[in-house]
Formats: sequence, structure tokens, C-alpha cells
Amino acid sequence: MNSFGRLFRVSIFGESHGQMVGILLDGVPAGISLAEQDLMPDLSRRKSGASGTTPRREDDIPMIRSGIFNGKTTGAPLIIEFENRNTKSRDYTELRKTPRPGHADFTAFKKFGGYEDYRGGGHFSGRLTTGLVAAGAIAKKMIRPAEVRAVLLEAGGDRDIDAAVNRAVEEGESIGGIIECRISNIPAGAGEPFFDSFESVLSHMVFSIPAIKGIEFGAGFAAAKMTGSEHNDNIVNTSGKTETNHSGGINGGITNGNELIFRVAVKPTSSIHKTQQTLNFMTGELQELNVEGRHDTCIALRVPPVLEAAAAIVAADLLLQAQQVERINHPKDTII
Repeated sequence: MNSFGRLFRVSIFGESHGQMVGILLDGVPAGISLAEQDLMPDLSRRKSGASGTTPRREDDIPMIRSGIFNGKTTGAPLIIEFENRNTKSRDYTELRKTPRPGHADFTAFKKFGGYEDYRGGGHFSGRLTTGLVAAGAIAKKMIRPAEVRAVLLEAGGDRDIDAAVNRAVEEGESIGGIIECRISNIPAGAGEPFFDSFESVLSHMVFSIPAIKGIEFGAGFAAAKMTGSEHNDNIVNTSGKTETNHSGGINGGITNGNELIFRVAVKPTSSIHKTQQTLNFMTGELQELNVEGRHDTCIALRVPPVLEAAAAIVAADLLLQAQQVERINHPKDTII
């Protein structure tokens, strides 16, 4: 439901237009240096402001409510909250009658019987990824020296991302994108066979990010066109380093010590500035819909830090399970 992980567990809460959004973390090792400003670089990358992103601006100042003492994590549950200040809930009033195509308006109504907070997408909004990014910043500290980096490769099928976004803005359309994520310096041995393979767990987390519609590892779908001799990664030394990396750093569901590489497909933002058709649930008739509110032309522009967070959270949990991350960071010799 709203929680993920075994030893490193994250629980998400809040709504887009509610008082706040946030994250509860359990299993953070004790002794990690942490302050609110440590979370800001990744949070700033997730913010809107660039061309093609929503005009909605939130400060996204993290408030760490528990789990910190004298600048270090205590090992107790850690709560991080973000206030919602810039909301325009009236833009969503009519959506009770006319759910937006491509959104969770209809399914949320069916799931929760009309009691859901529908404003701005409520609990289904990408706004909630703010907490995930904060959790990811902490997970990145946990998995060092492993590093996670994601980059937008293309938008709307075009490598010229700025040009693609500008065209979509002019046409009142939205576009998706392809993002590649790499985890470097990740040790071999993380992940379990079958149901908790690294790919399985990471895919579970990645598909929890709104707008993600596909994932591939290493050569991905291109592997279906390759022969075994082409796809196999020849091992070249005792550390497990391979000549190529078509497997994306994973064999048998377990990291092999090479760079872990995967890519995701992000769908076009569902809210667009063109007239669409939907069903009016009050009258039972089809009608035209013009979506109000503030929305991203290309949500993929803001997904890279969210994808990094997802990858770091999964890596932290699986490395804890593999006993390759300590539960106490630099234990003290005395109680002084």
C-alpha cells in the first residue's frame, strides 16, 4: 500500500492540496550526519521553474521531525514533512463530475467510494514524490561509495529536449520521455533469486512513481534481437568486471559488481491544454472537457531525481539485507 522495503522501510503520506506531504523512514542506520540542507540539492532538482514544468511553485523546505540528535541519525524512525502552501483547489471542483482522461480521478473514486481528496490528484499526485526524493538523499548517504545518477535522454521521441518541449508548449500538448539511471560502485551480491531479485524490487519501486510506463535493464528489449554470443558479458577479471554490460550489472537477480544500468519510459502528462472528451457522471452523457489548473508539459523533466531516489532506496534496503551496509555508522567507543 503506502509502505515499501524490508530493513530500510519508507512510508509515504499526504495529498497534493492537503496540509502537507511527507515520508516516514524506518531502518536508517544510526550515526549518519544529517541536516535539512543536505536534502536540498536533490529537492531543488525536482522543483518546477524550467520551461515545460508546472507554474505551481512550492518552497519544499524539509522539516525533519524525529530521528535526529546532535546532527546525527539516532536509528529511530525519521519523519520528514513538507508544507503545501501554493494550492488552487477550486480548479478541481468540476472534476467530481467529469474525470480527466489518463488520470486517477475515476479509479480513485471507485477505490475509495468518493471519500478521496480529489484536489490536484490528492494522494495520487506526483507532489508526493517530494518525500521520496528526501528519502533518496538519505539512502544515497547509506550506500556510499555507490553513486546514483539519472539523466533524461529524450523527450517526445526527440534528443533535442528543449526543441521538443517548446513545440509541445506551443501546441498545448504534453510529451513523455526516456530516462537512464546508473548506479556505479555498487558491490556484487545485492538482491535475491526470483521474487526479490534486484530487478524485481527496483521495478516495484519504479512503477510506484507516477507516469512510469516501462523499464528495461542493460540492453533491455534490444536483447531480443541479439544472439547469445552477442548478449553474454565476458568476465575479464576476478572482481567480476565484464567486457560488455548487456545485462545491466545484474545476473540471476543479483548485482555482479559492474555498473547497474536501467532506463524507464515516462508517459505524457495527462492534463493538456486541448479540449478532450469525457463522461459526465452526473448526466451520464459524453461532454467536452477543458482541464484547468497548473500542469507540466513534460513531467519527465522532473523525474530524474525521483528515479535516483527510487534506485537509492532499493539499493540501501538490499545492501542492508546483504549485510553490506552497517546498522551503525562509525560506532562510538565511549558514551561521552
